[in-house]
Amino acid sequence: MVETREFFDAFPANQHKDDQGTAPPRATDPGWAHGIMVNGGRQKIKCKYCHKVILGGGISRLKQHLAGERGNVAPCEEVPEDVKVQIQQHLGFKVLEKLKRQKGLKSSKNSLVPYYQDREGGADDVQRSPKAASARGISRKRRGKEIDEGTSYKKKRHKKQLFPTATPVAQVSIHNSFASQESMDQADMAVARFMYEAGVPFSAANSYYFQQMADAIAAVGPGYKMPSCHSLRGKLLNRSVQDVEGLCEELRRSWEVTGCSVMVDRCTDRTGHTVLNFYVYCPKGTVFLRSVYASDIANSTEALLSLFVSVVEEVGPKNIVNFVTDTTPTYKAAGKLLMGRYKTFFWSACGAHCIDLMLEEVGKRDEVKELLAKAKRITQFIYNNTWVLNLTRKRTGGRDIVQLAITRFASNFLTLQSIVSFKEALHQMFTSATWMQSAFSKQRAGVEVAEIIVDPTFWSMCDRALKVSKPLLAVLHLIDCEERPSVGYIYDAMEKAKKSIILAFDDKESDYSPYLKIIDCIWKEEFHSPLHAAAYYLNPSIFYNPSFSTNKVIQKGLLDCIESLEPNLSTQVMITSHINYYEEAVGDFSRPVALRGRESLAPATWWSLYAADYPDLQRLAVRILSQTCSVTRCETSWSMSERVHSKQRNRLEHQRLSDLIFVHYNLRLQEKRSESSKGRCMRGTFDPTCLEAIDANMEDWVEDPVAIEGEDLSWMVVSVPSDRSFVSAKVRNVDDCNDSTDERGSYDSKDYWNKMELSLCIQQIKQFDLSLGRMIGKAWECDRLYDSEHLAVENGQAHVASTNSDWPLYQLDIKNAFLNGELV
Repeated sequence: MVETREFFDAFPANQHKDDQGTAPPRATDPGWAHGIMVNGGRQKIKCKYCHKVILGGGISRLKQHLAGERGNVAPCEEVPEDVKVQIQQHLGFKVLEKLKRQKGLKSSKNSLVPYYQDREGGADDVQRSPKAASARGISRKRRGKEIDEGTSYKKKRHKKQLFPTATPVAQVSIHNSFASQESMDQADMAVARFMYEAGVPFSAANSYYFQQMADAIAAVGPGYKMPSCHSLRGKLLNRSVQDVEGLCEELRRSWEVTGCSVMVDRCTDRTGHTVLNFYVYCPKGTVFLRSVYASDIANSTEALLSLFVSVVEEVGPKNIVNFVTDTTPTYKAAGKLLMGRYKTFFWSACGAHCIDLMLEEVGKRDEVKELLAKAKRITQFIYNNTWVLNLTRKRTGGRDIVQLAITRFASNFLTLQSIVSFKEALHQMFTSATWMQSAFSKQRAGVEVAEIIVDPTFWSMCDRALKVSKPLLAVLHLIDCEERPSVGYIYDAMEKAKKSIILAFDDKESDYSPYLKIIDCIWKEEFHSPLHAAAYYLNPSIFYNPSFSTNKVIQKGLLDCIESLEPNLSTQVMITSHINYYEEAVGDFSRPVALRGRESLAPATWWSLYAADYPDLQRLAVRILSQTCSVTRCETSWSMSERVHSKQRNRLEHQRLSDLIFVHYNLRLQEKRSESSKGRCMRGTFDPTCLEAIDANMEDWVEDPVAIEGEDLSWMVVSVPSDRSFVSAKVRNVDDCNDSTDERGSYDSKDYWNKMELSLCIQQIKQFDLSLGRMIGKAWECDRLYDSEHLAVENGQAHVASTNSDWPLYQLDIKNAFLNGELV
């Protein structure tokens, strides 16, 4: 019997087992809800999602297939996530029941006694020795021997548990494993109440570990007792420090081979306090080193130099290839003094910061400044009115206009690019009958925004600005990408960006010349480094390209790198003599697999594979091409930083807070790298109206302008944005869009927009009500309303007659409205 997938999707899961021919009679196993017996046999079952026919193993094999357990059967690629989790929960319960039968229920209960005793007492009994309480440093020894035996784990087990896979959830019964909607709602409210009462930021729900925490608790089952405050600040924090130190030590061992880049991230809050976060980058990952309060030394080159020297000594001068800061004068001066002091590595400016400087200078030009001001009026109007925001998200397929980039001015131009990508959607919205009939279309702010949207000059100005910003944003995206070290591509990317700008302006020098002057000035004075030129030369994907060309700057940069990174004179001679083999592509460089790997492999990997005959040249190339040219950014936790760097502090508590920051930032970095390596987007969405957007210097795009009138401030009916996506993606069909208020389900879009139409009517009546009240107070007379509506008051009713549009007629019960204050 042939069944279609759509046929089964039309029925609830609990009905499948009762369908004729899909499950054996009196079958109670939940797995039958997701499979079909073939020819009436229990040993031949067809998966209803991927239609794979499973031979042998029966329903157990099908459940393994759905749960993604490898070994006996291939995992199902089409199973919905909620079904997969339910089957994993069921299988976890079966394993627990089997263990109970083997060991007995009594022994199972007794095994929980030490666990609860461990929760109740001794949580803060873990004491540090004076050695463990000393300053951390990246090379410090692990504190496993200084902690009670009961709190230590094996190193390999720690590494596996830092990013565990999905944990099967063991429940008390099969009935409970398939949770009802009511119980899920209760769980949601329990989480919500905790976050509201504790003041936890909403963005915490985007954490990689948020769902892992829930899965781990569910795996224990009812009766789990959450760790106490003393446990969290005591032994559990120590265990986390050990986990993170183990990973840091693993990355540290690679620094000698690939070299590393020390990155200085300067963070300044709204009160002017400055904190410096130090990171160490290598191709295997980034490590958070330490955080330093720098408000007192930010303007002192000598003090900054002393701080930088201490960091260099901690990491090891021989391991460092690049020392990266921003272009603030004191930091730039201290970086150059540092490079001159050691002469074994380079200082360079942060690439993202330099691109942001270019975009900032472009934005200061009069025509671009005027354009950005108009674009901000559009977003300010949209993001401060519920009805307008919902209508916009419907037109844009649920996606937001405001886009957040890694720098402030990049966010400005990325948002402008987003507006252009939604040009047709915005134009249709502000010329539609729905908009024309709304009260917002008659407000001064609404009229102004509508005029901007339909103005061809505005869009031509957008196109002109994007001719400059798009190539620079592409360079910024390359810098921020963590798939490969960026230093080998930055020189070529900047050259291509300038050529793209010239072509975009059709080679008209008068048009592109002002912008190229800005780019060249910042590139030469702030950004360019000998390291960039040498990496450009040693990158096989660029060097062997027919369009490659060299010049004096590139040759000089290569020689500077050879002299600085290889102080031994004989080694320098050996490298310069062997580089001809690379240029002529002889020996292993000419192998067919090497030719193919020029484009597909990371440059440093290519050199490590095919330059074994020239070890000195190989080591130099690998160390140069393994670096980054930009500072990794993590969101600064100012609450923790303020407590750590406070002058009024206890020595023991200060060490504890330092450990907390060390764990916090390194877990963030590991999460970021894990998501990037698996090609997944960060969990959650970016909402421009949230505090995180305002903290990211995007407040001028979403702030509430005084010009906006009305009271449409009901955030409760704002539709949630869809998952964050690149702004150049095609706009989906508006009719296919379903706005959702919950990630686990969606409501009927027609019903939703019927409610929105009702909201529109109420808004119109309210607007009319206010205007009528003002006029009645002045003698119950008026000539015109909004220059298009005539008002008449007759027999206790107000009539609106439109002179320019066929708008519908509304009637208002004046007695009820003015005596009772509301409409019924």
